[in-house]
Amino acid sequence: MVARAMPKDDKLALIRAHPDLAGRLALAKGLTVDSTKEQGGAGLDRLTPAELERFTQLNESYKAKFGFPFIMAVKGSTKDEILAAFERRIGHTPETEFAEALTQIEKIALLRLRDRLPA
Repeated sequence: MVARAMPKDDKLALIRAHPDLAGRLALAKGLTVDSTKEQGGAGLDRLTPAELERFTQLNESYKAKFGFPFIMAVKGSTKDEILAAFERRIGHTPETEFAEALTQIEKIALLRLRDRLPA
């Protein structure tokens, strides 16, 4: 991916441009069509108040620790799988999560490109 060749500050800007999963932008219906479909497919648009609170806590803790949002290619995942990944990855080092965020962005891009290819 082109992003791997970018300077670190540009990579960080790319990572920070992503919305929180089940975050304020999603609640305000401000996500892109692709993100809305992906998060909805994972059930993130149908969270209980307790689940929404857990996602909010994890989003805030993750951003406080790493300085960027948690990124995961959620297509095909359940909300429980996403929460498990969140809870596992929050224990990683900043370097590991920076690399994982880029890997997840690449995966998101690949999945979206595949969705657009003729059958």
